[in-house]
Amino acid sequence: MEARCVSRVSESPSPSSSGSTLKEHIAFVTGRLAESSLRRTLDSIHEQFQFSFEVHVLDVSVAALLTPKLVQKRLVLEQECSRVILPGYCEGDHTPTSQRWKCEVELGPKDLRDLPRWFEGGGKIKGETQPEDYGSYNLEIIAEINHAPKYSIDQLIAQAKNYTQSGADIIDIGCIPDEPWSDLSAAIRALKSEGFRLAIDTFDPKEIEQAVQAGVELVLSIHSGNLAVAKNLDCEVVAIPDSPGTLEGLDKTLNQLESWGVPRRLDPILEPLGFGFAKSLGRYLEVRDRYPTEAMMMGVGNLTELTDCDSAGINVLLAGICEELNIESVLTTEVIPWAQSSVKELDLARRLLYYAVQNKTLPKHLDSSLILLRDPRVTEHGSKVLEEMAEQLKDPSFRIFAERDEIHIMNRDGYHRGKNPFDLFDQLEVDDPSHAFYLGWEMAKAFTANQLGKNYEQDEALDWGFLTIEEESHQEKKKKKKDGGSS
Repeated sequence: MEARCVSRVSESPSPSSSGSTLKEHIAFVTGRLAESSLRRTLDSIHEQFQFSFEVHVLDVSVAALLTPKLVQKRLVLEQECSRVILPGYCEGDHTPTSQRWKCEVELGPKDLRDLPRWFEGGGKIKGETQPEDYGSYNLEIIAEINHAPKYSIDQLIAQAKNYTQSGADIIDIGCIPDEPWSDLSAAIRALKSEGFRLAIDTFDPKEIEQAVQAGVELVLSIHSGNLAVAKNLDCEVVAIPDSPGTLEGLDKTLNQLESWGVPRRLDPILEPLGFGFAKSLGRYLEVRDRYPTEAMMMGVGNLTELTDCDSAGINVLLAGICEELNIESVLTTEVIPWAQSSVKELDLARRLLYYAVQNKTLPKHLDSSLILLRDPRVTEHGSKVLEEMAEQLKDPSFRIFAERDEIHIMNRDGYHRGKNPFDLFDQLEVDDPSHAFYLGWEMAKAFTANQLGKNYEQDEALDWGFLTIEEESHQEKKKKKKDGGSS
Protein backbone atom coordinates (compact mmCIF):
# COMPACT_ATOMS: atom_id res chain seq x y z
CA MET A 1 0.00 0.00 0.00
CA GLU A 2 1.42 3.38 -0.97
CA ALA A 3 1.43 6.30 1.42
CA ARG A 4 -1.38 8.79 1.38
CA CYS A 5 1.13 11.49 0.66
CA VAL A 6 -0.16 15.04 1.05
CA SER A 7 2.73 17.22 -0.06
CA ARG A 8 3.19 20.91 -0.08
CA VAL A 9 6.37 22.69 -1.09
CA SER A 10 6.49 26.22 0.26
CA GLU A 11 7.74 28.79 -2.20
CA SER A 12 11.09 30.33 -1.53
CA PRO A 13 10.84 34.00 -0.68
CA SER A 14 12.30 36.29 -3.26
CA PRO A 15 15.64 37.95 -2.50
CA SER A 16 13.95 41.34 -2.55
CA SER A 17 11.50 40.34 0.18
CA SER A 18 13.84 38.46 2.51
CA GLY A 19 17.38 39.18 1.39
CA SER A 20 18.18 35.44 1.50
CA THR A 21 17.51 32.18 -0.29
CA LEU A 22 16.36 28.90 1.18
CA LYS A 23 19.20 26.47 1.90
CA GLU A 24 17.50 23.10 1.65
CA HIS A 25 14.34 21.17 0.93
CA ILE A 26 13.15 18.87 3.75
CA ALA A 27 10.51 16.15 3.83
CA PHE A 28 8.62 15.86 7.13
CA VAL A 29 6.74 12.65 7.97
CA THR A 30 3.81 12.47 10.39
CA GLY A 31 0.47 10.81 11.15
CA ARG A 32 -3.00 12.05 10.26
CA LEU A 33 -3.86 13.82 13.51
CA ALA A 34 -0.69 15.90 13.64
CA GLU A 35 -0.81 17.10 10.03
CA SER A 36 -2.48 20.46 10.63
CA SER A 37 -0.32 21.30 13.63
CA LEU A 38 2.85 20.32 11.76
CA ARG A 39 1.94 22.47 8.76
CA ARG A 40 1.22 25.49 10.96
CA THR A 41 4.52 25.05 12.77
CA LEU A 42 6.52 24.70 9.54
CA ASP A 43 4.77 27.68 7.97
CA SER A 44 5.86 29.78 10.95
CA ILE A 45 9.54 28.75 10.99
CA HIS A 46 10.69 27.68 7.52
CA GLU A 47 11.82 31.15 6.42
CA GLN A 48 13.61 31.78 9.72
CA PHE A 49 15.63 28.59 9.32
CA GLN A 50 15.81 28.85 5.52
CA PHE A 51 14.24 25.66 4.25
CA SER A 52 11.37 24.65 2.01
CA PHE A 53 9.37 21.58 2.87
CA GLU A 54 6.86 18.94 1.96
CA VAL A 55 4.70 17.05 4.46
CA HIS A 56 4.08 13.32 4.09
CA VAL A 57 1.13 11.91 6.03
CA LEU A 58 1.45 8.16 6.35
CA ASP A 59 -1.59 6.00 6.97
CA VAL A 60 -1.51 6.01 10.79
CA SER A 61 -3.54 8.22 13.07
CA VAL A 62 -0.82 8.87 15.66
CA ALA A 63 2.78 9.65 14.71
CA ALA A 64 4.02 7.58 17.67
CA LEU A 65 2.86 4.44 15.82
CA LEU A 66 5.31 4.97 12.98
CA THR A 67 8.04 2.34 12.67
CA PRO A 68 11.17 2.18 10.48
CA LYS A 69 9.64 -0.61 8.40
CA LEU A 70 6.40 1.28 7.92
CA VAL A 71 8.30 4.40 6.80
CA GLN A 72 10.47 2.37 4.45
CA LYS A 73 7.43 0.71 2.90
CA ARG A 74 5.08 3.68 2.57
CA LEU A 75 7.13 6.85 2.17
CA VAL A 76 7.18 8.21 -1.38
CA LEU A 77 9.06 11.47 -1.88
CA GLU A 78 7.67 14.04 -4.29
CA GLN A 79 11.02 15.53 -5.24
CA GLU A 80 14.68 15.44 -4.29
CA CYS A 81 15.19 16.27 -0.59
CA SER A 82 18.28 17.03 1.44
CA ARG A 83 16.86 15.09 4.38
CA VAL A 84 13.81 13.38 5.80
CA ILE A 85 12.77 14.27 9.35
CA LEU A 86 10.71 11.73 11.27
CA PRO A 87 8.89 12.08 14.61
CA GLY A 88 11.20 11.46 17.55
CA TYR A 89 9.31 8.31 18.54
CA CYS A 90 10.24 6.49 15.33
CA GLU A 91 13.49 5.01 16.63
CA GLY A 92 15.35 2.21 14.87
CA ASP A 93 17.35 1.53 11.73
CA HIS A 94 16.40 3.93 8.93
CA THR A 95 19.31 2.97 6.66
CA PRO A 96 17.07 1.34 4.00
CA THR A 97 14.94 4.49 3.70
CA SER A 98 18.04 6.67 3.50
CA GLN A 99 19.56 4.47 0.79
CA ARG A 100 16.34 4.32 -1.21
CA TRP A 101 15.87 8.09 -1.37
CA LYS A 102 19.59 8.98 -1.28
CA CYS A 103 19.24 11.48 1.54
CA GLU A 104 19.79 11.71 5.28
CA VAL A 105 17.02 10.39 7.55
CA GLU A 106 16.94 11.73 11.10
CA LEU A 107 14.66 11.92 14.10
CA GLY A 108 13.18 15.26 15.07
CA PRO A 109 11.79 16.03 18.51
CA LYS A 110 9.10 13.80 19.99
CA ASP A 111 6.77 16.78 20.29
CA LEU A 112 6.38 18.78 17.07
CA ARG A 113 5.86 21.92 19.16
CA ASP A 114 9.57 21.67 19.96
CA LEU A 115 10.59 22.00 16.30
CA PRO A 116 11.52 25.72 16.58
CA ARG A 117 13.88 24.99 19.50
CA TRP A 118 15.14 21.86 17.74
CA PHE A 119 16.13 23.82 14.62
CA GLU A 120 17.55 26.60 16.76
CA GLY A 121 19.78 24.07 18.53
CA GLY A 122 20.93 22.49 15.27
CA GLY A 123 19.06 19.25 15.89
CA LYS A 124 19.26 19.38 19.68
CA ILE A 125 17.10 20.97 22.37
CA LYS A 126 18.86 22.83 25.17
CA GLY A 127 18.48 21.06 28.50
CA GLU A 128 17.64 17.76 26.84
CA THR A 129 21.03 17.14 25.26
CA GLN A 130 24.07 18.17 27.28
CA PRO A 131 27.23 19.68 25.81
CA GLU A 132 29.82 17.09 24.80
CA ASP A 133 32.15 18.08 27.65
CA TYR A 134 29.40 18.01 30.28
CA GLY A 135 29.63 15.66 33.25
CA SER A 136 32.97 16.38 34.93
CA TYR A 137 33.13 17.39 38.58
CA ASN A 138 35.49 18.24 41.45
CA LEU A 139 33.22 17.77 44.44
CA GLU A 140 33.68 14.53 46.40
CA ILE A 141 30.55 13.08 48.02
CA ILE A 142 30.81 11.49 51.46
CA ALA A 143 27.61 9.62 52.34
CA GLU A 144 27.04 8.82 56.02
CA ILE A 145 25.38 5.67 57.32
CA ASN A 146 23.85 7.08 60.51
CA HIS A 147 23.87 4.94 63.66
CA ALA A 148 25.81 2.25 61.86
CA PRO A 149 26.11 -0.01 64.96
CA LYS A 150 22.37 -0.68 64.74
CA TYR A 151 22.80 -2.55 61.45
CA SER A 152 24.18 -5.93 60.55
CA ILE A 153 27.26 -6.12 58.34
CA ASP A 154 25.11 -7.30 55.41
CA GLN A 155 22.82 -4.30 55.90
CA LEU A 156 25.81 -1.94 56.01
CA ILE A 157 27.14 -3.39 52.77
CA ALA A 158 23.74 -3.04 51.10
CA GLN A 159 23.47 0.60 52.19
CA ALA A 160 27.01 1.33 51.04
CA LYS A 161 26.25 -0.18 47.63
CA ASN A 162 23.13 1.95 47.35
CA TYR A 163 25.08 5.11 48.15
CA THR A 164 27.91 4.36 45.72
CA GLN A 165 25.45 3.54 42.94
CA SER A 166 23.89 6.96 43.57
CA GLY A 167 27.27 8.66 43.26
CA ALA A 168 28.98 8.55 46.68
CA ASP A 169 32.77 8.43 46.65
CA ILE A 170 33.32 7.65 50.36
CA ILE A 171 31.07 5.83 52.85
CA ASP A 172 31.10 7.43 56.30
CA ILE A 173 30.47 5.03 59.20
CA GLY A 174 28.47 6.96 61.78
CA CYS A 175 29.09 5.75 65.34
CA ILE A 176 26.80 6.35 68.33
CA PRO A 177 28.29 8.53 71.12
CA ASP A 178 28.95 6.70 74.39
CA GLU A 179 27.88 3.34 72.93
CA PRO A 180 30.86 1.02 72.35
CA TRP A 181 30.68 -0.99 69.11
CA SER A 182 32.30 -4.39 69.39
CA ASP A 183 31.92 -5.11 65.66
CA LEU A 184 33.53 -1.87 64.46
CA SER A 185 36.72 -3.45 63.09
CA ALA A 186 34.85 -6.39 61.55
CA ALA A 187 32.38 -4.07 59.83
CA ILE A 188 35.13 -1.90 58.39
CA ARG A 189 37.10 -4.88 57.12
CA ALA A 190 33.98 -6.32 55.51
CA LEU A 191 33.20 -3.02 53.78
CA LYS A 192 36.82 -2.62 52.68
CA SER A 193 36.74 -6.12 51.18
CA GLU A 194 33.83 -4.96 49.01
CA GLY A 195 35.99 -2.15 47.63
CA PHE A 196 34.44 0.82 49.43
CA ARG A 197 36.43 3.85 50.47
CA LEU A 198 35.59 4.54 54.11
CA ALA A 199 35.46 7.28 56.73
CA ILE A 200 34.68 7.05 60.45
CA ASP A 201 32.40 9.58 62.17
CA THR A 202 33.27 9.72 65.87
CA PHE A 203 35.10 11.85 68.42
CA ASP A 204 36.16 8.84 70.50
CA PRO A 205 39.97 8.35 70.26
CA LYS A 206 39.67 4.58 70.80
CA GLU A 207 37.12 4.20 67.99
CA ILE A 208 39.25 6.41 65.76
CA GLU A 209 42.39 4.31 66.32
CA GLN A 210 40.49 1.07 65.87
CA ALA A 211 38.85 2.27 62.64
CA VAL A 212 42.11 3.55 61.16
CA GLN A 213 43.85 0.26 61.93
CA ALA A 214 40.97 -1.54 60.15
CA GLY A 215 41.36 0.60 57.02
CA VAL A 216 39.40 3.89 57.00
CA GLU A 217 41.03 6.74 55.07
CA LEU A 218 39.25 9.72 56.65
CA VAL A 219 38.37 10.66 60.25
CA LEU A 220 35.44 12.92 61.12
CA SER A 221 36.24 14.87 63.22
CA ILE A 222 39.24 16.35 65.09
CA HIS A 223 39.28 19.36 67.44
CA SER A 224 41.27 20.31 70.55
CA GLY A 225 39.39 17.73 72.64
CA ASN A 226 40.74 14.72 70.70
CA LEU A 227 43.62 16.31 68.81
CA ALA A 228 46.29 14.11 70.40
CA VAL A 229 44.98 10.97 68.67
CA ALA A 230 45.70 12.50 65.25
CA LYS A 231 49.48 12.63 65.77
CA ASN A 232 50.06 8.99 64.88
CA LEU A 233 47.19 8.41 62.46
CA ASP A 234 48.05 7.20 58.99
CA CYS A 235 45.06 8.87 57.30
CA GLU A 236 43.39 12.19 56.56
CA VAL A 237 41.27 13.99 59.16
CA VAL A 238 38.57 16.67 59.21
CA ALA A 239 39.39 19.60 61.48
CA ILE A 240 36.48 21.50 63.04
CA PRO A 241 36.12 24.40 65.54
CA ASP A 242 35.97 23.68 69.27
CA SER A 243 32.73 25.56 69.87
CA PRO A 244 29.58 25.55 67.72
CA GLY A 245 28.82 28.86 66.01
CA THR A 246 32.47 30.02 66.12
CA LEU A 247 35.88 29.38 64.62
CA GLU A 248 37.36 29.01 68.08
CA GLY A 249 40.28 26.60 68.17
CA LEU A 250 40.33 25.86 64.45
CA ASP A 251 43.55 27.78 63.80
CA LYS A 252 45.34 26.02 66.67
CA THR A 253 44.15 22.58 65.57
CA LEU A 254 45.17 23.28 61.99
CA ASN A 255 48.64 24.50 63.01
CA GLN A 256 49.23 21.41 65.12
CA LEU A 257 48.09 19.04 62.39
CA GLU A 258 50.34 20.84 59.93
CA SER A 259 53.35 20.53 62.24
CA TRP A 260 52.72 16.78 62.52
CA GLY A 261 52.31 16.44 58.77
CA VAL A 262 48.74 15.12 59.09
CA PRO A 263 46.68 15.56 55.89
CA ARG A 264 43.40 17.38 56.64
CA ARG A 265 40.39 19.21 55.38
CA LEU A 266 38.62 22.02 57.25
CA ASP A 267 34.90 22.18 58.08
CA PRO A 268 33.66 25.38 59.78
CA ILE A 269 30.26 23.61 60.32
CA LEU A 270 27.08 24.71 58.54
CA GLU A 271 24.33 25.63 61.00
CA PRO A 272 20.56 25.08 60.48
CA LEU A 273 18.31 27.83 59.18
CA GLY A 274 17.21 30.04 62.05
CA PHE A 275 20.14 28.92 64.17
CA GLY A 276 22.95 30.91 62.58
CA PHE A 277 22.99 29.61 59.00
CA ALA A 278 23.95 32.96 57.43
CA LYS A 279 26.80 33.54 59.87
CA SER A 280 28.04 29.97 59.45
CA LEU A 281 28.12 30.47 55.69
CA GLY A 282 30.20 33.57 56.36
CA ARG A 283 32.66 31.42 58.28
CA TYR A 284 33.22 29.25 55.19
CA LEU A 285 34.05 32.42 53.28
CA GLU A 286 36.37 33.57 56.06
CA VAL A 287 38.22 30.24 56.27
CA ARG A 288 38.64 30.10 52.50
CA ASP A 289 40.06 33.64 52.48
CA ARG A 290 42.34 32.83 55.40
CA TYR A 291 43.52 29.48 54.01
CA PRO A 292 43.21 29.64 50.21
CA THR A 293 45.04 26.35 49.59
CA GLU A 294 43.64 24.19 52.41
CA ALA A 295 41.17 21.45 51.52
CA MET A 296 37.66 22.03 52.88
CA MET A 297 34.49 20.04 53.51
CA MET A 298 30.86 21.07 54.05
CA GLY A 299 28.29 18.95 55.87
CA VAL A 300 24.87 19.69 54.34
CA GLY A 301 22.63 17.59 56.58
CA ASN A 302 21.90 20.48 58.94
CA LEU A 303 19.96 22.05 56.08
CA THR A 304 18.57 19.13 54.10
CA GLU A 305 17.55 17.07 57.15
CA LEU A 306 16.37 19.95 59.36
CA THR A 307 14.26 21.99 56.91
CA ASP A 308 10.69 21.15 55.83
CA CYS A 309 11.60 21.30 52.16
CA ASP A 310 12.45 18.82 49.42
CA SER A 311 16.21 18.42 49.46
CA ALA A 312 17.02 18.79 45.74
CA GLY A 313 16.99 22.59 45.57
CA ILE A 314 18.98 22.91 48.77
CA ASN A 315 21.59 20.47 47.52
CA VAL A 316 21.96 22.36 44.23
CA LEU A 317 22.43 25.65 46.07
CA LEU A 318 25.02 24.24 48.49
CA ALA A 319 26.87 22.44 45.67
CA GLY A 320 27.09 25.79 43.90
CA ILE A 321 28.54 27.44 47.00
CA CYS A 322 31.08 24.62 47.30
CA GLU A 323 32.06 25.03 43.66
CA GLU A 324 32.55 28.79 43.96
CA LEU A 325 34.58 28.47 47.18
CA ASN A 326 36.60 25.48 45.94
CA ILE A 327 35.26 23.29 48.75
CA GLU A 328 36.29 19.86 47.54
CA SER A 329 34.04 17.56 49.54
CA VAL A 330 30.52 17.43 50.92
CA LEU A 331 29.04 15.22 53.66
CA THR A 332 25.42 14.19 53.32
CA THR A 333 22.86 11.91 54.93
CA GLU A 334 19.59 10.32 53.82
CA VAL A 335 17.63 9.90 57.04
CA ILE A 336 14.53 12.08 56.78
CA PRO A 337 12.06 11.00 54.03
CA TRP A 338 12.32 14.22 52.02
CA ALA A 339 16.11 13.86 51.79
CA GLN A 340 16.31 10.20 50.79
CA SER A 341 17.75 10.88 47.35
CA SER A 342 20.32 13.45 48.50
CA VAL A 343 23.35 11.49 47.27
CA LYS A 344 21.99 11.30 43.73
CA GLU A 345 20.91 14.94 43.87
CA LEU A 346 24.42 15.99 44.83
CA ASP A 347 25.92 13.80 42.12
CA LEU A 348 23.80 15.58 39.50
CA ALA A 349 24.29 18.98 41.11
CA ARG A 350 28.09 18.75 41.20
CA ARG A 351 28.19 18.13 37.44
CA LEU A 352 25.79 20.96 36.73
CA LEU A 353 27.64 23.50 38.87
CA TYR A 354 31.12 22.41 37.78
CA TYR A 355 30.18 23.00 34.14
CA ALA A 356 28.51 26.33 34.93
CA VAL A 357 31.40 27.71 36.99
CA GLN A 358 34.15 26.42 34.70
CA ASN A 359 32.45 27.79 31.59
CA LYS A 360 31.14 30.96 33.25
CA THR A 361 27.59 30.20 32.18
CA LEU A 362 24.35 30.01 34.08
CA PRO A 363 23.36 26.55 35.39
CA LYS A 364 20.30 26.69 33.17
CA HIS A 365 19.18 24.67 30.12
CA LEU A 366 22.03 22.21 30.73
CA ASP A 367 20.39 19.30 32.53
CA SER A 368 16.75 19.10 33.63
CA SER A 369 17.28 16.03 35.84
CA LEU A 370 16.88 18.06 39.03
CA ILE A 371 13.66 19.77 37.96
CA LEU A 372 11.29 17.41 39.73
CA LEU A 373 7.98 18.95 40.77
CA ARG A 374 7.45 21.20 37.77
CA ASP A 375 8.58 20.82 34.15
CA PRO A 376 11.34 22.79 32.39
CA ARG A 377 8.80 24.09 29.88
CA VAL A 378 5.06 23.62 29.42
CA THR A 379 3.54 23.52 25.93
CA GLU A 380 -0.07 23.49 24.81
CA HIS A 381 -1.90 22.63 21.60
CA GLY A 382 -4.55 25.30 22.16
CA SER A 383 -8.33 25.16 21.79
CA LYS A 384 -8.35 25.45 17.99
CA VAL A 385 -5.99 22.52 17.44
CA LEU A 386 -7.86 20.30 19.91
CA GLU A 387 -11.16 21.06 18.21
CA GLU A 388 -9.66 20.24 14.80
CA MET A 389 -8.33 16.94 16.13
CA ALA A 390 -11.73 16.04 17.56
CA GLU A 391 -13.38 16.68 14.18
CA GLN A 392 -10.88 14.40 12.38
CA LEU A 393 -11.28 11.35 14.61
CA LYS A 394 -12.89 8.36 12.88
CA ASP A 395 -12.16 5.58 15.40
CA PRO A 396 -13.32 4.72 18.92
CA SER A 397 -9.91 5.11 20.58
CA PHE A 398 -9.79 7.93 23.13
CA ARG A 399 -7.21 10.71 22.91
CA ILE A 400 -6.51 12.52 26.16
CA PHE A 401 -4.95 15.95 26.71
CA ALA A 402 -4.37 18.15 29.76
CA GLU A 403 -4.41 21.86 29.06
CA ARG A 404 -5.60 25.05 30.75
CA ASP A 405 -6.58 23.26 33.97
CA GLU A 406 -8.88 20.91 32.11
CA ILE A 407 -8.76 17.30 30.94
CA HIS A 408 -9.75 16.90 27.28
CA ILE A 409 -10.85 13.46 26.09
CA MET A 410 -12.15 12.73 22.60
CA ASN A 411 -12.94 10.03 20.07
CA ARG A 412 -15.25 9.69 17.06
CA ASP A 413 -18.27 9.78 19.36
CA GLY A 414 -17.56 13.07 21.05
CA TYR A 415 -15.29 15.62 22.69
CA HIS A 416 -15.51 15.99 26.47
CA ARG A 417 -13.64 18.41 28.69
CA GLY A 418 -13.63 19.28 32.36
CA LYS A 419 -11.62 19.45 35.57
CA ASN A 420 -12.97 16.39 37.36
CA PRO A 421 -11.96 12.98 35.92
CA PHE A 422 -14.85 11.23 37.69
CA ASP A 423 -17.40 13.50 36.00
CA LEU A 424 -15.70 12.98 32.65
CA PHE A 425 -15.61 9.21 33.01
CA ASP A 426 -19.36 9.15 33.63
CA GLN A 427 -19.85 10.71 30.19
CA LEU A 428 -17.81 8.08 28.32
CA GLU A 429 -20.07 5.03 28.71
CA VAL A 430 -17.15 2.61 29.06
CA ASP A 431 -18.05 -0.83 30.40
CA ASP A 432 -14.93 -2.90 29.70
CA PRO A 433 -12.92 -3.15 32.98
CA SER A 434 -9.48 -3.07 31.34
CA HIS A 435 -10.41 -0.08 29.21
CA ALA A 436 -11.87 1.67 32.23
CA PHE A 437 -8.67 1.03 34.18
CA TYR A 438 -6.57 2.45 31.35
CA LEU A 439 -8.66 5.61 31.09
CA GLY A 440 -8.61 6.05 34.85
CA TRP A 441 -4.83 5.74 34.90
CA GLU A 442 -4.35 8.22 32.10
CA MET A 443 -6.85 10.75 33.48
CA ALA A 444 -5.18 10.51 36.90
CA LYS A 445 -1.89 11.50 35.26
CA ALA A 446 -3.63 14.30 33.36
CA PHE A 447 -5.23 15.54 36.58
CA THR A 448 -1.85 15.54 38.34
CA ALA A 449 -0.27 17.41 35.42
CA ASN A 450 -2.95 20.09 35.65
CA GLN A 451 -2.46 20.42 39.39
CA LEU A 452 1.28 20.97 39.09
CA GLY A 453 1.45 22.73 35.73
CA LYS A 454 3.32 19.83 34.09
CA ASN A 455 3.18 18.50 30.55
CA TYR A 456 0.97 15.49 29.97
CA GLU A 457 1.46 13.14 27.03
CA GLN A 458 -0.89 10.19 26.71
CA ASP A 459 0.77 6.80 27.23
CA GLU A 460 3.90 8.38 28.72
CA ALA A 461 5.13 8.83 32.27
CA LEU A 462 4.98 12.30 33.73
CA ASP A 463 8.42 13.88 33.89
CA TRP A 464 9.79 13.82 37.46
CA GLY A 465 13.39 14.53 36.49
CA PHE A 466 15.82 11.84 37.61
CA LEU A 467 13.01 10.25 39.66
CA THR A 468 10.97 9.42 36.55
CA ILE A 469 10.01 5.77 36.14
CA GLU A 470 9.43 5.21 32.44
CA GLU A 471 6.29 3.42 31.28
CA GLU A 472 5.90 1.10 28.33
CA SER A 473 2.92 2.73 26.71
CA HIS A 474 0.04 1.18 24.83
CA GLN A 475 1.37 2.95 21.73
CA GLU A 476 4.79 1.33 22.11
CA LYS A 477 3.22 -2.09 22.51
CA LYS A 478 1.13 -1.56 19.39
CA LYS A 479 4.17 -0.36 17.46
CA LYS A 480 6.25 -3.39 18.49
CA LYS A 481 3.44 -5.71 17.48
CA LYS A 482 2.98 -4.00 14.12
CA ASP A 483 6.71 -3.81 13.45
CA GLY A 484 7.14 -7.48 14.27
CA GLY A 485 4.31 -8.50 11.99
CA SER A 486 5.15 -6.29 9.01
CA SER A 487 7.01 -7.51 5.97
